[in-house]
Amino acid sequence: MATLEDIGLAAAINILSAFIFFVAFAILRLQPFNDRVYFPKWYLKGLRTDPVHGGALVRKFVNLDWRSYLGFLNWMPNALKMPEPELIEHAGLDSAVYLRIYLIGLKIFIPIAFLAWAVLVPVNYTSTGLEGGKISNLTSSDIDKLSISNVHSKSQRFWGHIIMAYGFTFWTCYVLLREYEKVALMRLHFLATDKRRPDQFSVLVRNIPPDPDESVSELVEHFFLVNHPDNYLTHQVVYNANKLAKLVKKKKKLQNWLVYYQNKFERTSKKPEMKTGFLGLWGKKVDAIKHHTDEIEKLSNEIAEERKKVTKDPKSIMPAAFVSFKSRWGAAVCAQTQQTRNPTLWLTEWAPEPRDVFWPNLAIPYVSLTIRRLIIAVAFFFLTFFFMIPIAFVQSLASIEGIQKAAPWLKGLINIPFIKSFIQGFLPGIALKLFLIFLPTILMMMSKFEGFISISSLERRSASRYYLFNFVNVFLGSILTGSAFEQLDSFIHQPANQYPITIGSAIPMKATFFITYIMVDGWAGIAAEILMLKPLIIYHLKNFLLVKTEKDREEAMDAGSIGFNTGEPRIQLYFLLGLVYAAVTPAVLPFIIIFFGLAYVVFRHQIINVYNQEYESGAAFWPDVHFRVVIALIISQFVLLGLLSTKKAASSTPFLIVLPILTIWFHRYCKGRFEPAFVKYPLQEAMMKDTLERATEPNLNLKSYLQPAYVHPVFKASIENDISDDEETISEKWETESTLVPTKRHSRRNTPLPSKISGRSSPSSLPDGIRNHPEP
Repeated sequence: MATLEDIGLAAAINILSAFIFFVAFAILRLQPFNDRVYFPKWYLKGLRTDPVHGGALVRKFVNLDWRSYLGFLNWMPNALKMPEPELIEHAGLDSAVYLRIYLIGLKIFIPIAFLAWAVLVPVNYTSTGLEGGKISNLTSSDIDKLSISNVHSKSQRFWGHIIMAYGFTFWTCYVLLREYEKVALMRLHFLATDKRRPDQFSVLVRNIPPDPDESVSELVEHFFLVNHPDNYLTHQVVYNANKLAKLVKKKKKLQNWLVYYQNKFERTSKKPEMKTGFLGLWGKKVDAIKHHTDEIEKLSNEIAEERKKVTKDPKSIMPAAFVSFKSRWGAAVCAQTQQTRNPTLWLTEWAPEPRDVFWPNLAIPYVSLTIRRLIIAVAFFFLTFFFMIPIAFVQSLASIEGIQKAAPWLKGLINIPFIKSFIQGFLPGIALKLFLIFLPTILMMMSKFEGFISISSLERRSASRYYLFNFVNVFLGSILTGSAFEQLDSFIHQPANQYPITIGSAIPMKATFFITYIMVDGWAGIAAEILMLKPLIIYHLKNFLLVKTEKDREEAMDAGSIGFNTGEPRIQLYFLLGLVYAAVTPAVLPFIIIFFGLAYVVFRHQIINVYNQEYESGAAFWPDVHFRVVIALIISQFVLLGLLSTKKAASSTPFLIVLPILTIWFHRYCKGRFEPAFVKYPLQEAMMKDTLERATEPNLNLKSYLQPAYVHPVFKASIENDISDDEETISEKWETESTLVPTKRHSRRNTPLPSKISGRSSPSSLPDGIRNHPEP
C-alpha cells in the first residue's frame, strides 16, 4: 500500500518528467529544421513558410538567438489567445467541442474540490475509524485518513457525505445541462453558417433490392426519379474496389522506395542494389532502381485491368449508392423518412462527409452486418473479462510482494527506501499503462470488422468500447485486485460476515493507486503528447530518405488528427474517478484538476498548430460524451450507497436512493430536449439555407459539384474525365423536368409515372382501388 511518501515521490518523478518534456519541446520547436513538425497545420494551409536565417550554415538547423529561449513557456498563453469562433473556423467544430470536454472537467471538479476539502476532509481526518477496530487487518496509508474509511461505523458524520453527494450531483447536472444546450446551439449555428458541403445534399441508400431487368445504377435512378421527382439530382453507385485500393496502395509504396533509391543514386553516384527475397534479407541481387521501375510498370497494367473490371463487372457493384438532391431540404426529407412499405429495403441515412467515408466497409453486404456485430459483441465480451487476468497478474508483479515472490534475490535491493517508494508509488501505474498500449488498435480493428461506413462512427464505436473496457478492467479490475487478491490473507482469517466491511473499506483505499495512475497517464502522458517524439523521428527519417517533392513533404509532416477513439475514453475515466472519489477520497481531486487544466492547454496548442482533423461531423459525438459522464455520476452514487451500507449507516442510505432516480430523469430530459439536434436536420433550417443559397448563387451548377463527390478515390479522376457534354445537357434537363421516367423493366412494376420507352403507366403499381376501376 502506497504511503504519502510514495505518492510524493511519484509526484516528484512525474513533475520532473513533465518539466523535462516541456523544456525539450520548448527547445526543439525553436529549431528551424523542426518547424514543420511542431507547426504542420499552418504549412498545410499555406500560411507558413520555412524560417529563413541568414549567415552561417548552422543557422539553417539551429536557432542561435538566445533571447528566443527566455520565453520557453510562452506557447501556453499563445494557445489560449485564439477565441472559440476563430478556433472553429480554423480547426472545425469537432476540435473546438472536443476541447470543451476538458473545460467541463474544470467546471465540475474545481467547485467540487473546494467543497470536498472544506467540508469532507476535516470530517474524515478528525475521525479515528482506521485506528484499530474490525478493519485493522487491512493495510492502509496516511492518505486514507482523508477518506471515508476513517469514519466510524454508524457515525452521524456520514450525513455530511450525503449532503455533499447531493451538492455534487446537482452541480454536475447543472454544468452538463448548460454545456449540452451550448453545444447543441453551436452545432445548429455551424450547420446554418457552414460552407456548402456534399453531405448536406446527399444520402446513402443501402439494401437496394435486386431487379432482373435493370442494373443497380438504373434502378436507383428510376426509384428516386419516381419517388423524389422534384428533388433528385444525381447518384453514384458503390463499387467493391477494395482489391483495386490495395494495388494502388502497393504501387504508392513501391514509388516511395523508387524515390528513395533514386535519391541515394544522386547522392552517391553509385547504382543501388537490393535482394529480391523477404524484406531484402536474401535472394538474388538486382539493380534496385530498375527492379522497382519494372514492378511499378507491371503493377500499373494490373491496376488498369482491375479498374476496368470493377467498372464493367456487375458483381463489383454493391446494392448501395450515394444519392444527391437539388436541395438540402430534399436530402433531409429522404434521409429522415421511410422509403417503401418494407422497412428493410431502400434504407436511407445521411451520407458521411466525403473525407469521412471509410471506403473498404462500403463493400460489405448489408445483410451480413448483424452477424458481424454479434460476432464482435461476443469477442469483446471475452476480451474484456479475460483481459482482467493478465492485468491482475501484471499488477501483482508491480508490487513489493510480487517482486519478492518472483525474484527473491532482489529483496535487499527493493528494501532500500527510495527503490521501495518508487515501486509502490510509480511502478503499478506505468505497468498498467504499458499493458494497455495495443488496446486501441485492437478495438479499432473490431469496429472495422463490424462494418461502420465512416471514420467518425468507427472512432465513436471504438471510444465506447474503450470506455467500457476501462471501466471493467482499469477501474473495477484495479479495485478487485486491490481488495480481493492483495487482501486474500485477511479474507481467510476473518468471519464471512466481515467480507462486505473489508471490501467496502478497501475501495477508498485503492485511491492511492489511481493517484499514481493519473500522474503517469495524465501528467507525464500529456507532457509527452506535446513533445511528439515519434512524429519528430518519423518526419526526419522520411525527409532524409523519401521526400522528393513538396507533396511528399506534406505527407511526411502531417501528424494526423486528435484520435477521438483514444482521447475521449481517457477523459471519461478521469470523470469517473473524480466523481466516484469526490465524496469518498477527496485527495484524488487535485490530481484530476491538474490533468484537466494541463490537457486543455496542451491540446489547444496541438489543435491550433499540429492536428489536421481528417473529417468534420459537426460534434455528432457529444451525446455519447454527455451519456458517459451521467453514467459515471450514477456509478459514484451507487458506490457511496454501498460504502455507507458497509459502514452500517442503513438509516441514511435511503436518502441516496433518490439520487440515481433524479440523475436518470435528468438524462432522459436532456436526451429528449437536445439530442435531436445531433441526429436530425430540421427542415426549417434546411429550407432557410437553400433559400439563401439560391438568392446569393442563382447560377450555381450543383450537379457538377456533387457528381464527383462520392466517387471512390482510387478511380475518381478517370470517372470525372468521363463526364461528357451530353450528360451535362441531360442533367440540366433533369433539373427542370423529371416527370418522364425511363425504365428497362419488361414487367414495368413500380412505375406509376409515364415511361419514355412505353409511354404508359404500369397498372400493377397503382393502389388496388384505382386499378380495379376502368378509366373514364
